[in-house]
Amino acid sequence: MSILIVFACLLLLILLLTWGKMNAFIAFMLVSVLAGLLLGIAPDKLPESLQKGIGDTVGGLLAIIVLGAMLGKLVAESGAARQIANTLMQLFGEKYLQWALLIAAFIIGIPLFYGVGFVLMVPLIFSVVYQYKLPAVYIGLPTLAALSITHGFLPPHPSPAALVTQFHADMGRTLLYGLLVAIPALILAGPVFARFLKRIPAAPDAMFAQGDSAGSFILPGRINSFVTALLPVLLLMLTTLYANIASPAPWIALAGNAPMVMLLCIIVATFTLGLAQGRDMRQLTRIYADAVKDVAMIVLIIAGAGALKQVLADSGVSNEIAAAMQSWRIPVLVLGWLMAALIRACVGSATIAGLTAAGMIAPLMVQAGTNPNLMVLSIGAGSLMFSHVNDAGFWMFKEYFNLSIKNTLLSWSVMETMVGIAGLAGVLLLNAFI
Repeated sequence: MSILIVFACLLLLILLLTWGKMNAFIAFMLVSVLAGLLLGIAPDKLPESLQKGIGDTVGGLLAIIVLGAMLGKLVAESGAARQIANTLMQLFGEKYLQWALLIAAFIIGIPLFYGVGFVLMVPLIFSVVYQYKLPAVYIGLPTLAALSITHGFLPPHPSPAALVTQFHADMGRTLLYGLLVAIPALILAGPVFARFLKRIPAAPDAMFAQGDSAGSFILPGRINSFVTALLPVLLLMLTTLYANIASPAPWIALAGNAPMVMLLCIIVATFTLGLAQGRDMRQLTRIYADAVKDVAMIVLIIAGAGALKQVLADSGVSNEIAAAMQSWRIPVLVLGWLMAALIRACVGSATIAGLTAAGMIAPLMVQAGTNPNLMVLSIGAGSLMFSHVNDAGFWMFKEYFNLSIKNTLLSWSVMETMVGIAGLAGVLLLNAFI
């Protein structure tokens, strides 16, 4: 009976988000309260469960998400992201422009949030399309696939960072494994798949034909741009590798802590992309404040998902679900991926899909002894599956490239599905050797 209540509450959550168009945080809180009462949690104990779930989930993530948003905003506003893209396009030349944009998007996508990266890269894509008379979807889809993959697989993006916290995984190790999974998935869903899309008609807005508006100010230096944008990745990977080859030291442990890494990175970026580029602290404070506004709702969604997770845990139904799933004889990594994929197809949001699936799969993961770092990646891959008409990314791609719904499904939706399947294959391959 308890499991039926849980699935009924999940169905209600999906209906509130899709049919009811309700704010995601409010929907999560309403469903959490209803689930708690129906599952037998005492009314006077329910607020405690909600507060614990919100605090435990957001407490370890707030610094990572907010500081990551500040860094990404500064990378975009300072022109460092555009410098990275311009440098790579010059380096690769006309013949390999597709690869130049793809690599630029992958690098830029690590510190930038998905929506910011999308809006930033689209003018670059279209300026290349018009200048070299290349098919828009053929050039653009691999670039946007890179943004999608970094959003779903790689910390410090909100969803994978939240999953790292929920599963008690290691941020640096997850990032390292994520890169190993992401690169083959990107090549398959990007340049390889795009070869079949050259004939898809697209008519991007002519406003992008005349170049970009970022040329009115001096861009930061190339080395400065690359190092500052990639500093979180470099620090997390270096400290993780050091911990594996040498005895742990207190200062290395502090330097490898994800919030400390992000704090150091934003301090460095404040000087390298801010003060050194002629901006004063008042301008930088405005940029950072805008960044916090950009991620406020993401933080609230994560908090709401944490509340629902704690209600399921406190009621004991999480263990019931885990026990029931054990009889399915499906590998836990595949099961987590499948749950995230189903929720993604219903709700449209990769973040909500990943966090909701994580709350249900966590007890089974512990019982099965599954590698938590790979579990983060498996659910991340599932949360990217089959973007369609209920996903904002689907409509952004359709409208920017001026495609029909049919051609958007044949290009964007297939690309996202390939990313999800290739991601799962990569996770299972890693699991065989780790």
